[in-house]
Amino acid sequence: MSSTSDLARTAGSTARVPVRVPTATATFAIAIAGYLGVNLSPYMITAVQTGLRLDVLAASWLVTATLLLTAITGLAVAPLCAGGRRRTVARIGLALALAGFLLAALVPALILPGLLLGGAGAGGAVAASGAALAAFRNPDRVAGLNGLSNRGVITIVLAVVPVIGLAPLQVFGALALFSLIGLVLTTWLPDAPAADAHAGAAVAEAMPIVVPATGTTRTAAVPSRTVTVAGFALLVVFALWAVSEDSLWAMAGVLGADLTGLSDEGLGIALSASTAGGLLGSLALILVGNRLGRAVPLVVLLIAGGILKITQGFVSDPTVFIVLFVAWNTIYAIAFMYFVATSAGLDAHGRWSGPLLAVYLVGSALTPVIGAAIVSALGYQGFAITLGVTSFVLAVPAGVIAVISGRLERAAAAEVAA
Repeated sequence: MSSTSDLARTAGSTARVPVRVPTATATFAIAIAGYLGVNLSPYMITAVQTGLRLDVLAASWLVTATLLLTAITGLAVAPLCAGGRRRTVARIGLALALAGFLLAALVPALILPGLLLGGAGAGGAVAASGAALAAFRNPDRVAGLNGLSNRGVITIVLAVVPVIGLAPLQVFGALALFSLIGLVLTTWLPDAPAADAHAGAAVAEAMPIVVPATGTTRTAAVPSRTVTVAGFALLVVFALWAVSEDSLWAMAGVLGADLTGLSDEGLGIALSASTAGGLLGSLALILVGNRLGRAVPLVVLLIAGGILKITQGFVSDPTVFIVLFVAWNTIYAIAFMYFVATSAGLDAHGRWSGPLLAVYLVGSALTPVIGAAIVSALGYQGFAITLGVTSFVLAVPAGVIAVISGRLERAAAAEVAA
């Protein structure tokens, strides 16, 4: 049997810090630098075609390799970011990303090695920023702030880059610029808690149990391996969920055009409005914080998202498709932030929030291929049903893990208050 203080130490929540402008700006900026390649991938493909004179397939595979390197590197260095080397990882990663993307921007003949170096470096930024998100109090609100800053900046970048041009200098130069900004701000990246915060890790969850003889309530301990299992399960659930979500995003143009006659202009409206919906969702989460808990909102969001995914496979009107697509993407954005908050609540060191963001990139890099394969095998309706059912199935383990995350955080907060 262990005390509440053991629980608090295991959760690492005693070391959480309040949100301050320098630390929050550094964390969010580094996250943007790490994820910018994902958002600029369509522009990167065009820039690669221009610089190396490759066809679209070869250029796409190079960009996919870049994103996969970001994901693999992020997963590899994530354990270091849960300890005292977080800033070092961020600095080395961003320095490599700056060098690689700058090389790709200035020397078109060296785009291939430049992108691979830059992609690998970006993985350090993804892992370090993801781990740093767990250092703040109220992970739900912080996840909302991170989502708001990310989508806000990305919206501006996506609008500005095509205006200045899609040549290697502009596209890869933008990636280098944000890597430089992140590198400058690494000084303010929140530290991981001291290593001895893991002491007493015999406990990770506490459950109230009524003692029949006295009618009193005592706390029963669950071994810390429960949190380890929950953490790994969260990574698997999130990866599968992310693949199902991004597959729809990747196939949206084809799906909308073939089922409803959606035009290119209509697709542009759908994508732009989806970004705005994500911004509104971020604001809502910032305002709500943790008042609704995590489990119920996450389960509801996954079920609602599953319904919307299925529905999009059976509509024939382009306007209805756009409305459903925007609604789905708004829910997707909020659910994404709840997943981040859940991972942060499991451990303040960032043991799970660090690799979480890297896991997402694995699916993002492969979803165009995965989505096309499902459509080819099952058709559009079968594709939509498969994605929807995936959300329904994953809602159960996601809810259970969110319960564990919330209880850990509350117990540690109660220990601090005592």
